[in-house]
Amino acid sequence: MFDSHVHAGPDVLDRIGDDHDISNMYAAADFSGFVLKAHYESTVGRAHAAARATGKAVYGGLALNQHCEGVNPSAVAAALGAGGRVIWMPTADAHTQHTADLPRLCQHEPRIGTRTYAIPPVNTKATEATETVLALIADHDAVLATGHLSGDECRWLSERARHYGINRLMFTHPSYTVPGLQPDAIRTLVEGGGYAEITTYQLLHQPGCTPAMLARAAEAAGDRLILSSDAGQPDSPPPPEALMLLIDTLAAEGLDRGWLEAAASTTPQSLFTPNQPLHNVSRKDSV
Repeated sequence: MFDSHVHAGPDVLDRIGDDHDISNMYAAADFSGFVLKAHYESTVGRAHAAARATGKAVYGGLALNQHCEGVNPSAVAAALGAGGRVIWMPTADAHTQHTADLPRLCQHEPRIGTRTYAIPPVNTKATEATETVLALIADHDAVLATGHLSGDECRWLSERARHYGINRLMFTHPSYTVPGLQPDAIRTLVEGGGYAEITTYQLLHQPGCTPAMLARAAEAAGDRLILSSDAGQPDSPPPPEALMLLIDTLAAEGLDRGWLEAAASTTPQSLFTPNQPLHNVSRKDSV
């Protein structure tokens, strides 16, 4: 198994353990690796240290939030130049996050003020910076993740990713509260290229989320499905257990288990591993 979305301490928010603890959890569960994500810190150096300590494939990157002034090409160039494998578009400081009243850094430290970030077509003033970021991602053959941006912004990113030749595109939990896309919209996105993520965090913490809802989103993603835990919170199971819980839950909804396991192993690992061809397994192939 390979978990493409996990949080660890130190962090602004409480986490179930630090990088060492989380790495040991995956090692004990015999995972091949994971992607370390933080909303307010580059995880490139932390992932390098975890990979060296465990011998596992551990990747890091940068989320474009207030700590780096949003969609900032200089911050992206630094992260990718240091070996980062993924750039997340704005997450906790996306305009959608503010509208949905979801947690943000300014709620923890009001003295810093509040800023939100958007890209075209919501904010056309960000066009030049966003285009430069996409060019940098293409140059490094890194993963472009859509973060918590809206459906319209995800569609714009998909189109521009094709323009720049970005093959490693992941729509970050599109059925989550933000951006809150329905299965038909998810299907349209992946048909244009890219992978759609579903997380255990949605199953456990998203208001109104049901196993049936996630199953429909998974079916819409088809062979472009990625399953991840998005765990690390004190009120979530340990990340390896969380990811297996998601697989078990979706399998109980009647979805093919081999396809689900590929969506939590070979498919995401090929997406994040440098110089590795992308891997897809369809439901039909996995029977």
